[in-house]
Amino acid sequence: MIDPQLADLRKTYTQRTLAETDVLPDAVQQFRVWMDEALAAQLDEPTALTLSTVSADGQPSSRVVLLKGLPDDSGFLFYTNYESRKGQELAHQPLAALNFFWPGLERQVRVEGRVEKAPEALSTEYFQSRPRSSQIGAWASPQSQVIASRAELEAKEIQLAEEFGDQDPLPRPPHWGGYILRPHRVEFWQGRPSRLHDRIVYELAGTAWQRSRLAP
Repeated sequence: MIDPQLADLRKTYTQRTLAETDVLPDAVQQFRVWMDEALAAQLDEPTALTLSTVSADGQPSSRVVLLKGLPDDSGFLFYTNYESRKGQELAHQPLAALNFFWPGLERQVRVEGRVEKAPEALSTEYFQSRPRSSQIGAWASPQSQVIASRAELEAKEIQLAEEFGDQDPLPRPPHWGGYILRPHRVEFWQGRPSRLHDRIVYELAGTAWQRSRLAP
């Protein structure tokens, strides 16, 4: 049965176009251009992305994390708990997909690639730049594990705050750090009228990016 309250919702995209002549030869440099435009537009959470991983039995899962850098213009950097569900899945299968959606610009970027752990020095530097409360939170939370209650988590936070005392910055937990996704496929999507959207895809061939247009 069709639910008209959902089925009839639609928007016509008319803001921009995307031609092969509009994009740079390098996929990550082109992403940086779009990210700069998203930041300049002051969109809500422009660095938010959906990260998709796959379990050992082939079950995909997705969650939203934040982009924290583009190291050497060759990768996408994010941080998390290595023992979380996504961390365990990446340990088993180090392939992942990222999706950025900027409705304010009628744009989407899809990224696929291989994931590696970020250098420990980089993870430590970033961890110690975070607010102290976030540092303590990373120590307190056994991410993705079942816990008895919210109260248990808050009690652990208070206990750790007392144990660390005035120590500043805190040491980085060994179970927490960064990942860098090295892309081999990046697609730029620009919304257009009549659902005839513009899609330009980059695919890595050796060390060079090849560009193609995809049907919407």
